[in-house]
Amino acid sequence: MNAVMTELALVERIRKMAGRGPGIELGGIELGIGDDCAIYRPEPGQELLFTTDQFIEGVHFRPGLPASAIGERALARSLSDIAAMAGESRFCLVSLAVSARQTDKWILAFFRGLLALARKTGTALAGGDFARGEKIHVDVMVCGSVPKGKALRRDGARPGDSLWVSGRLGRPWDRRIRPRLDLAPALRGHATACIDISDGLALDLHRLCIASGAAAELERVPVAPGSTLDRALHGGDDYELLFTLPARVKGPGGSICIGKIVRGHAGTLRLDGQPLEPKGYDHLGIDIT
Repeated sequence: MNAVMTELALVERIRKMAGRGPGIELGGIELGIGDDCAIYRPEPGQELLFTTDQFIEGVHFRPGLPASAIGERALARSLSDIAAMAGESRFCLVSLAVSARQTDKWILAFFRGLLALARKTGTALAGGDFARGEKIHVDVMVCGSVPKGKALRRDGARPGDSLWVSGRLGRPWDRRIRPRLDLAPALRGHATACIDISDGLALDLHRLCIASGAAAELERVPVAPGSTLDRALHGGDDYELLFTLPARVKGPGGSICIGKIVRGHAGTLRLDGQPLEPKGYDHLGIDIT
Protein backbone atom coordinates (compact mmCIF):
# COMPACT_ATOMS: atom_id res chain seq x y z
CA MET A 1 0.00 0.00 0.00
CA ASN A 2 3.06 2.27 0.04
CA ALA A 3 2.03 2.78 3.66
CA VAL A 4 4.04 4.81 6.14
CA MET A 5 1.66 4.26 9.04
CA THR A 6 0.96 0.86 10.52
CA GLU A 7 -2.61 -0.43 10.32
CA LEU A 8 -3.04 0.32 14.02
CA ALA A 9 -1.92 3.93 13.52
CA LEU A 10 -4.18 4.30 10.48
CA VAL A 11 -7.19 3.00 12.42
CA GLU A 12 -6.46 5.46 15.24
CA ARG A 13 -6.21 8.32 12.74
CA ILE A 14 -9.58 7.38 11.22
CA ARG A 15 -11.15 7.08 14.66
CA LYS A 16 -10.09 10.66 15.39
CA MET A 17 -11.43 11.81 12.02
CA ALA A 18 -14.75 10.17 12.88
CA GLY A 19 -14.93 12.33 16.00
CA ARG A 20 -14.91 9.58 18.58
CA GLY A 21 -12.51 8.06 21.00
CA PRO A 22 -12.72 5.67 23.97
CA GLY A 23 -15.72 6.40 26.15
CA ILE A 24 -17.48 8.68 23.64
CA GLU A 25 -21.02 7.69 22.62
CA LEU A 26 -22.67 8.80 19.39
CA GLY A 27 -26.13 7.93 18.08
CA GLY A 28 -26.59 4.81 20.22
CA ILE A 29 -23.03 3.55 19.66
CA GLU A 30 -21.76 2.31 23.03
CA LEU A 31 -18.48 0.99 21.61
CA GLY A 32 -17.14 1.81 18.18
CA ILE A 33 -13.89 1.74 16.22
CA GLY A 34 -11.01 -0.24 17.69
CA ASP A 35 -12.57 -3.37 19.21
CA ASP A 36 -13.65 -6.69 17.70
CA CYS A 37 -17.27 -5.56 17.39
CA ALA A 38 -19.24 -2.37 17.68
CA ILE A 39 -21.95 -2.17 20.35
CA TYR A 40 -25.17 -0.42 19.38
CA ARG A 41 -28.14 0.20 21.66
CA PRO A 42 -31.36 0.84 19.68
CA GLU A 43 -34.15 3.00 21.00
CA PRO A 44 -37.35 1.34 22.29
CA GLY A 45 -40.07 0.91 19.67
CA GLN A 46 -37.62 0.89 16.75
CA GLU A 47 -36.93 -1.82 14.21
CA LEU A 48 -33.46 -2.07 12.70
CA LEU A 49 -32.72 -1.99 8.98
CA PHE A 50 -29.53 -3.53 7.56
CA THR A 51 -28.11 -3.19 4.09
CA THR A 52 -24.75 -3.64 2.37
CA ASP A 53 -23.39 -2.54 -1.00
CA GLN A 54 -20.15 -3.32 -2.78
CA PHE A 55 -18.35 -0.64 -4.79
CA ILE A 56 -15.67 -2.12 -7.04
CA GLU A 57 -13.11 -0.40 -9.27
CA GLY A 58 -13.76 -1.20 -12.92
CA VAL A 59 -17.27 -2.48 -12.15
CA HIS A 60 -19.08 0.36 -10.36
CA PHE A 61 -16.64 3.19 -11.02
CA ARG A 62 -13.83 4.00 -13.42
CA PRO A 63 -10.19 4.04 -12.32
CA GLY A 64 -9.05 7.57 -11.53
CA LEU A 65 -12.15 8.68 -9.62
CA PRO A 66 -10.91 10.83 -6.68
CA ALA A 67 -10.59 9.01 -3.38
CA SER A 68 -13.00 11.35 -1.58
CA ALA A 69 -15.66 10.81 -4.28
CA ILE A 70 -15.26 7.03 -3.98
CA GLY A 71 -15.79 7.22 -0.22
CA GLU A 72 -18.82 9.47 -0.53
CA ARG A 73 -20.48 7.38 -3.26
CA ALA A 74 -19.78 4.10 -1.47
CA LEU A 75 -21.72 5.29 1.58
CA ALA A 76 -24.43 7.06 -0.45
CA ARG A 77 -25.40 3.84 -2.26
CA SER A 78 -26.17 2.06 1.01
CA LEU A 79 -27.92 5.09 2.49
CA SER A 80 -30.24 5.06 -0.52
CA ASP A 81 -31.43 1.59 0.54
CA ILE A 82 -32.25 2.90 4.01
CA ALA A 83 -34.19 5.77 2.42
CA ALA A 84 -36.17 3.29 0.29
CA MET A 85 -37.53 1.72 3.47
CA ALA A 86 -38.39 5.12 5.02
CA GLY A 87 -35.68 4.70 7.63
CA GLU A 88 -33.16 6.90 9.37
CA SER A 89 -29.48 6.04 9.18
CA ARG A 90 -27.71 5.12 12.44
CA PHE A 91 -24.22 3.73 11.77
CA CYS A 92 -22.02 2.14 9.13
CA LEU A 93 -19.24 -0.44 8.90
CA VAL A 94 -16.72 0.04 6.09
CA SER A 95 -14.48 -2.67 4.62
CA LEU A 96 -11.83 -1.34 2.23
CA ALA A 97 -9.38 -3.28 0.06
CA VAL A 98 -6.76 -1.27 -1.81
CA SER A 99 -3.89 -2.10 -4.15
CA ALA A 100 -0.25 -1.12 -3.77
CA ARG A 101 -1.04 2.07 -5.73
CA GLN A 102 -3.10 3.57 -2.93
CA THR A 103 -1.13 5.39 -0.23
CA ASP A 104 -2.04 6.44 3.31
CA LYS A 105 -2.92 9.84 1.86
CA TRP A 106 -5.38 8.19 -0.54
CA ILE A 107 -7.02 6.16 2.25
CA LEU A 108 -7.43 9.21 4.48
CA ALA A 109 -8.94 11.16 1.57
CA PHE A 110 -11.38 8.27 1.02
CA PHE A 111 -12.54 8.50 4.62
CA ARG A 112 -12.78 12.29 4.52
CA GLY A 113 -15.25 11.97 1.65
CA LEU A 114 -17.20 9.23 3.38
CA LEU A 115 -17.29 11.01 6.73
CA ALA A 116 -18.47 14.28 5.21
CA LEU A 117 -21.65 12.53 4.03
CA ALA A 118 -21.86 10.52 7.25
CA ARG A 119 -22.03 13.71 9.28
CA LYS A 120 -24.69 15.21 7.02
CA THR A 121 -26.88 12.13 7.44
CA GLY A 122 -26.27 11.35 11.12
CA THR A 123 -24.41 8.15 10.31
CA ALA A 124 -21.76 7.08 12.80
CA LEU A 125 -18.70 5.21 11.52
CA ALA A 126 -18.62 2.28 13.94
CA GLY A 127 -15.85 0.09 12.49
CA GLY A 128 -14.74 -1.92 9.49
CA ASP A 129 -11.75 -3.73 8.00
CA PHE A 130 -8.69 -3.20 5.79
CA ALA A 131 -7.21 -5.56 3.22
CA ARG A 132 -4.90 -5.50 0.20
CA GLY A 133 -6.23 -6.52 -3.22
CA GLU A 134 -5.57 -6.13 -6.90
CA LYS A 135 -7.94 -3.17 -7.14
CA ILE A 136 -10.10 -0.95 -4.97
CA HIS A 137 -12.99 -2.85 -3.41
CA VAL A 138 -15.32 -1.19 -0.89
CA ASP A 139 -18.14 -2.79 1.08
CA VAL A 140 -20.31 -0.49 3.19
CA MET A 141 -22.85 -1.92 5.63
CA VAL A 142 -25.36 0.56 7.05
CA CYS A 143 -27.74 0.06 9.95
CA GLY A 144 -30.83 2.23 10.02
CA SER A 145 -33.97 2.29 12.12
CA VAL A 146 -37.66 2.87 11.61
CA PRO A 147 -40.64 2.95 14.02
CA LYS A 148 -42.00 -0.54 14.55
CA GLY A 149 -44.25 -1.65 11.69
CA LYS A 150 -43.57 1.46 9.57
CA ALA A 151 -40.83 0.22 7.23
CA LEU A 152 -41.70 0.47 3.53
CA ARG A 153 -41.32 -2.69 1.46
CA ARG A 154 -41.51 -3.65 -2.20
CA ASP A 155 -44.49 -5.96 -1.77
CA GLY A 156 -47.23 -3.52 -0.73
CA ALA A 157 -48.31 -2.01 -4.07
CA ARG A 158 -51.91 -2.75 -5.07
CA PRO A 159 -53.93 -2.20 -8.28
CA GLY A 160 -55.24 1.36 -8.27
CA ASP A 161 -52.20 2.81 -6.51
CA SER A 162 -50.50 5.71 -8.26
CA LEU A 163 -46.82 5.44 -9.15
CA TRP A 164 -44.31 8.20 -8.29
CA VAL A 165 -40.62 9.05 -8.54
CA SER A 166 -38.79 11.53 -6.33
CA GLY A 167 -37.02 13.33 -9.19
CA ARG A 168 -35.97 13.33 -12.85
CA LEU A 169 -34.07 10.34 -14.17
CA GLY A 170 -31.07 9.71 -16.39
CA ARG A 171 -28.59 12.09 -14.78
CA PRO A 172 -24.83 11.55 -15.32
CA TRP A 173 -23.53 8.51 -13.46
CA ASP A 174 -20.66 10.40 -11.82
CA ARG A 175 -22.74 13.17 -10.27
CA ARG A 176 -23.03 13.30 -6.50
CA ILE A 177 -25.58 10.86 -5.14
CA ARG A 178 -28.23 12.40 -2.91
CA PRO A 179 -29.75 9.64 -0.76
CA ARG A 180 -33.40 10.60 -0.36
CA LEU A 181 -33.47 10.20 3.41
CA ASP A 182 -35.33 13.51 3.51
CA LEU A 183 -38.47 11.82 2.17
CA ALA A 184 -38.76 9.23 4.95
CA PRO A 185 -41.14 11.23 7.19
CA ALA A 186 -43.44 12.10 4.27
CA LEU A 187 -43.63 8.54 2.92
CA ARG A 188 -43.83 6.65 6.20
CA GLY A 189 -47.43 5.73 6.90
CA HIS A 190 -48.61 6.90 3.46
CA ALA A 191 -46.72 5.05 0.70
CA THR A 192 -47.70 1.45 0.06
CA ALA A 193 -44.40 0.28 -1.51
CA CYS A 194 -41.00 1.72 -2.33
CA ILE A 195 -37.67 0.89 -3.98
CA ASP A 196 -34.65 3.01 -4.85
CA ILE A 197 -33.76 3.32 -8.54
CA SER A 198 -30.21 2.01 -8.72
CA ASP A 199 -30.39 -0.28 -11.76
CA GLY A 200 -32.83 1.61 -13.99
CA LEU A 201 -36.50 2.59 -13.75
CA ALA A 202 -37.75 -0.29 -15.90
CA LEU A 203 -35.83 -3.00 -14.04
CA ASP A 204 -36.50 -1.67 -10.55
CA LEU A 205 -40.20 -1.14 -11.29
CA HIS A 206 -40.31 -4.72 -12.58
CA ARG A 207 -38.82 -5.88 -9.25
CA LEU A 208 -41.39 -3.91 -7.25
CA CYS A 209 -44.23 -5.36 -9.33
CA ILE A 210 -42.91 -8.91 -8.99
CA ALA A 211 -42.78 -8.51 -5.20
CA SER A 212 -46.30 -7.00 -5.14
CA GLY A 213 -47.83 -9.51 -7.56
CA ALA A 214 -49.03 -6.76 -9.88
CA ALA A 215 -48.32 -4.97 -13.18
CA ALA A 216 -47.65 -1.31 -13.97
CA GLU A 217 -48.59 1.21 -16.62
CA LEU A 218 -46.21 4.14 -17.15
CA GLU A 219 -47.80 7.30 -18.52
CA ARG A 220 -44.70 9.50 -18.48
CA VAL A 221 -40.97 9.29 -17.73
CA PRO A 222 -39.39 12.47 -16.33
CA VAL A 223 -36.07 12.74 -18.16
CA ALA A 224 -33.27 14.88 -16.73
CA PRO A 225 -32.03 17.77 -18.92
CA GLY A 226 -29.52 16.58 -21.49
CA SER A 227 -30.40 12.91 -21.03
CA THR A 228 -32.47 10.49 -23.10
CA LEU A 229 -35.55 8.36 -22.55
CA ASP A 230 -33.48 5.18 -22.91
CA ARG A 231 -31.00 6.37 -20.29
CA ALA A 232 -33.81 7.31 -17.90
CA LEU A 233 -35.53 3.93 -18.35
CA HIS A 234 -32.56 1.59 -18.35
CA GLY A 235 -29.36 3.40 -17.34
CA GLY A 236 -29.46 3.17 -13.55
CA ASP A 237 -27.43 5.08 -10.95
CA ASP A 238 -30.24 7.58 -10.36
CA TYR A 239 -30.83 6.79 -6.68
CA GLU A 240 -34.20 8.48 -6.71
CA LEU A 241 -37.09 6.73 -4.95
CA LEU A 242 -39.83 4.91 -6.84
CA PHE A 243 -42.94 4.57 -4.68
CA THR A 244 -46.67 3.91 -4.77
CA LEU A 245 -49.48 5.79 -3.06
CA PRO A 246 -53.18 5.05 -2.64
CA ALA A 247 -55.44 6.74 -5.17
CA ARG A 248 -56.09 10.43 -4.47
CA VAL A 249 -53.06 10.70 -2.14
CA LYS A 250 -50.52 13.22 -3.43
CA GLY A 251 -46.77 12.69 -3.36
CA PRO A 252 -44.35 14.91 -1.43
CA GLY A 253 -43.24 18.20 -2.96
CA GLY A 254 -40.92 17.69 -5.92
CA SER A 255 -42.08 14.14 -6.62
CA ILE A 256 -43.65 13.26 -9.97
CA CYS A 257 -46.56 10.94 -10.75
CA ILE A 258 -45.57 8.64 -13.62
CA GLY A 259 -48.34 6.05 -13.84
CA LYS A 260 -50.26 3.47 -11.85
CA ILE A 261 -50.28 -0.09 -10.59
CA VAL A 262 -52.75 -2.36 -12.41
CA ARG A 263 -53.93 -5.94 -12.39
CA GLY A 264 -51.97 -8.27 -14.62
CA HIS A 265 -49.16 -10.79 -14.77
CA ALA A 266 -46.71 -9.95 -11.98
CA GLY A 267 -43.89 -7.78 -13.30
CA THR A 268 -45.50 -6.81 -16.61
CA LEU A 269 -44.76 -3.22 -17.66
CA ARG A 270 -46.35 -0.96 -20.27
CA LEU A 271 -45.33 2.52 -21.41
CA ASP A 272 -47.92 4.57 -23.31
CA GLY A 273 -49.88 1.35 -23.85
CA GLN A 274 -46.90 -0.55 -25.35
CA PRO A 275 -44.97 -3.42 -23.69
CA LEU A 276 -41.80 -2.27 -21.91
CA GLU A 277 -38.91 -4.66 -21.39
CA PRO A 278 -37.51 -4.66 -17.84
CA LYS A 279 -33.95 -3.98 -18.95
CA GLY A 280 -31.35 -2.34 -16.71
CA TYR A 281 -28.05 -2.94 -14.96
CA ASP A 282 -27.70 -6.60 -13.98
CA HIS A 283 -24.85 -7.17 -11.53
CA LEU A 284 -24.14 -10.69 -12.77
CA GLY A 285 -24.43 -9.83 -16.47
CA ILE A 286 -27.45 -12.10 -16.91
CA ASP A 287 -30.12 -11.25 -19.47
CA ILE A 288 -33.29 -11.62 -17.40
CA THR A 289 -35.57 -10.87 -20.35
